[in-house]
Amino acid sequence: MLGVMVRPRVLLAALALAAAGCGGDGGASSPPPPESVVWAVGDAAVAGDADVPLARLITRSRFDRLLYLGDVYETGTPKEFRENYDPLYGAVASKTSPVVGNHEATLRSTGYEPYWRRKLGRAQPPWYVVRQGSWELIGLDSEADHGPRSEQVRWLRDHLERAPRTTCRIAFVHRPRYSAGTHHGDQPDMAPLWDAMAGNAVAFLSGHEHDLQRLDPIDGMVQFVSGAGGRELYPVDETDDRLAFGDGERFGALRLELRPGSLDYEFVADDGDVLDRGELRCERGQTP
Repeated sequence: MLGVMVRPRVLLAALALAAAGCGGDGGASSPPPPESVVWAVGDAAVAGDADVPLARLITRSRFDRLLYLGDVYETGTPKEFRENYDPLYGAVASKTSPVVGNHEATLRSTGYEPYWRRKLGRAQPPWYVVRQGSWELIGLDSEADHGPRSEQVRWLRDHLERAPRTTCRIAFVHRPRYSAGTHHGDQPDMAPLWDAMAGNAVAFLSGHEHDLQRLDPIDGMVQFVSGAGGRELYPVDETDDRLAFGDGERFGALRLELRPGSLDYEFVADDGDVLDRGELRCERGQTP
């Protein structure tokens, strides 16, 4: 495990303490409440109970948006969505923004798409934008064509050209562009999506690698990997000099508090321990 470790604590207890206005510094003012609380997790929805404690931690907390970063095992059949995914996160479907993973991509028309159409009452587009307060969250599809001239990349570049000029954005997609994981590692084919977001966002969230990672900024963006949702864990290459934090030994998820001009991030283990914590600032910009 690499990175500066913070003092472990139980997440829900700390949230209750903050709500009560109690601090450990004898009266320092608390930060303003966030506009939105967002969880991001992928690679859960497995047969068995390994993913249950983390799902309970997330769904029983107060939050505004869950980004499910893909993979319903083994192949995303209707039965696996019904028996593996739905008991975990189905109750919070109205607050969930999913992206397709490589495991369910082949059967997306019979598993992924019908499930989300039924849950959301509408078709789930392969790429889309979600507004959370002053932040923009952009869901992308690593399993559809994402070459430089693809429909997806043209849509993304057109949206960014027309939208307000700001870096207060988060991209989320199943496969990472960069990874210090030992199982998959970097994904060079993701470069067109990464390159389009560079200069237009501060964070790029992914799953696929079954661990927790925060890399040092690259092109002005931080690559987060939050793929420790419940599937067997993968080791992290602690010798990778891009790695600011990594944990391949514990299930967990990424929790974000979004505020105007900044976000606070935490990697939280399934028992509530905070493994890594920090802040990113963004430029709010103006409408072109």
